[in-house]
Amino acid sequence: MVVSFKLLNLSFICLQLLLLNADIVSCFTANSHKKHAVTFMEPTLRCSSRSSNHHKETSSFKYSYLTLPSSLSLFSKTQRILGLHGLYAGSQTEIQETPPSPNHIIPGRPTWQQTMLRISDPQKSIPFYTDIMGMTLIDTLDFPQYKFKLFFLTTLPEVCAPLDDDEEEAGARTATAAAAAATYKLTPGTQEAHDYLWSMDGTALELTYNYGTENSGDDESSSFDGYHAGNEEKDGFGHIAFNTNDLLVSCDALEAAGVTFKKKPNEGRMRNLAFAYDPDGYWIEIIQRPSPPTTTSTTTTATARTSTSPKNTKEFQNTFTFSQTMLRIKDPKKSISFYESLGMKVLLSRHFDDFSLYFLASSTTLTTHDDSTKDDDDDGDDDDISNLGSRFGPILELTHNHGTENDTEFKHYNGNEEGRQGFGHVGFLVDDVYEACDAIRSMGYGFKKEPDGGSMKGLAFAYDPDGYAVEIIKRGGIEFGDERVVI
Repeated sequence: MVVSFKLLNLSFICLQLLLLNADIVSCFTANSHKKHAVTFMEPTLRCSSRSSNHHKETSSFKYSYLTLPSSLSLFSKTQRILGLHGLYAGSQTEIQETPPSPNHIIPGRPTWQQTMLRISDPQKSIPFYTDIMGMTLIDTLDFPQYKFKLFFLTTLPEVCAPLDDDEEEAGARTATAAAAAATYKLTPGTQEAHDYLWSMDGTALELTYNYGTENSGDDESSSFDGYHAGNEEKDGFGHIAFNTNDLLVSCDALEAAGVTFKKKPNEGRMRNLAFAYDPDGYWIEIIQRPSPPTTTSTTTTATARTSTSPKNTKEFQNTFTFSQTMLRIKDPKKSISFYESLGMKVLLSRHFDDFSLYFLASSTTLTTHDDSTKDDDDDGDDDDISNLGSRFGPILELTHNHGTENDTEFKHYNGNEEGRQGFGHVGFLVDDVYEACDAIRSMGYGFKKEPDGGSMKGLAFAYDPDGYAVEIIKRGGIEFGDERVVI
């Protein structure tokens, strides 16, 4: 469901949406009798109207996030509403160099492993993310007994993707699909693919499909009317994002492939990014990658058949790389402390008059650019944000609208509410779920599902300070009870 913003002659609106992962737990609980029983969490986004010629038209703009003082310009109002991180002068930047204290991190080497979104039709969404956005379908978990299926995709580096003899004619393939066609040799749904998925050191996009949602438009008795893409009042999820080497060329290719846009690169004042729609209306930020990135990843995964990070000092050639999930937060002190306890590091923070942005990544996937420092001056922001754009793995962007931390009544929608389902959750791998949950429990935010809750043992869903669901999964996986593919 796409948010409707009422505008009069605005040059564009840019909404960013951020995605997280879904919740396979609710289908194992007592309330699974509902038609679409698998309950997942939804996304939130950011918006920007950048035309300086339309400040006088602010009264016609329907704000969907916060009621703002009328003294703010349309540009600054829009920034606050959706936390757009444009490269404009006047922002303040802080580079964070020191990782969280080892004593602050929960036990079990936690790493960010997934962001979940619900989809209505895998026949549309999977080709969109693989053939068009260059991702690779690395695994599936099918639960016909509960009538849902999970698809896991990630960006695999082309530099680590040797071609078979019959694939040498890479020119015959589109640039966006090259990585997906050449890299991954495991069959999704098999035990081998499961072993890879639950041991990977990168981040996957989990797409959750509830059987029958693709046909709901033909069923007059169905109450399903599509998933909620975020972008309405108090929504927490914002968008997911992809980086690309050539924004203009890549967006031309997307448009030629039938992708529609909320904002094209040549619209508005911000020319280094665009916003496209996926088949379910989620907002996909497309960001210009500043320079060829390299990596200094410090860990390897013994069971991984294909690394999710490029080899040291080698450039990767992917047209698109999965680069971001954005969530809004109420209190940065609480949220940052929570995610640092899950092994994440604040790479960069940027502070504006009305909002702040915090960019985090798992410490095992840092690139050579992540620890660079810049003087905090008017020209430093572009370089600092470019460093983030040069990394291979995704970052978690937390957007804070100033003042929400002081409002005792304020609360973001987390994507699990009835009628607002779209974004589901984020997930982390740990060595021991029970030990990790003991440490998380002491934080006092509670659990959606305890490790021994429901019929699926050894899997947990904790709440973060904003009520977003955070899946805690055993590294190496558990017996999920899915229907395996046998080859």
